[in-house]
Amino acid sequence: MIDFQKKWMRKAIRLSIKSVESGGGPFGAVIVRDGKEIASGANRVTKMLDPTAHAEIVAIRKAAGKLKDFNLSGCEIYTSCEPCPMCLSAIYWARIDKIYYANTKKDAQDIGFDDSFIYRQLELPEDKRMIPVVKLLRDEAVEAFEIWREKEDKTEY
Repeated sequence: MIDFQKKWMRKAIRLSIKSVESGGGPFGAVIVRDGKEIASGANRVTKMLDPTAHAEIVAIRKAAGKLKDFNLSGCEIYTSCEPCPMCLSAIYWARIDKIYYANTKKDAQDIGFDDSFIYRQLELPEDKRMIPVVKLLRDEAVEAFEIWREKEDKTEY
C-alpha cells in the first residue's frame, strides 16, 4: 500500500476514534480526489438523530456540496469500516471509483453493528420480509415516470 493511501486511512480511523470519544458511533470516512481531501465525515447518527448519518453518507454529502456535483467520479473513499448496505449503495450512486476500508463487516458485527439481516431481507420475496411491503397506486405514480421518459432537457444520473 502506498504511503498516501495509509495517510487517508489513518485520518478515517482518527475520525472514527474521535466520534466514539464525542458520543458517536465508531466510524469515519474521507473522500479524496487527485491526492487531495475533498471531504470527510464521522458517524453522526445519535448526534443528528438521523439513521442515515453514517460516516460515508456524511462525507458524500459534503463532497457533493463542495464539488457542486452529485457525480463523484474520480474520487476514492477511505472508510474505517467496510461499508454497510446503505453506504455501499450511496457509494455506487455517487460513482466513487474505489473503496478502501479497515475494519470488516465481521468486526462491526462483533461489537453490535450487524447488517447481515439486511442482506438476508433483500433476498426474500416482499411478502416474507420483516417490514411489510405494500404496492399502492402504481397506476397513478407511473405518470411521473412517463413524464421523465419524454422529458428532453432532463439531467440523467
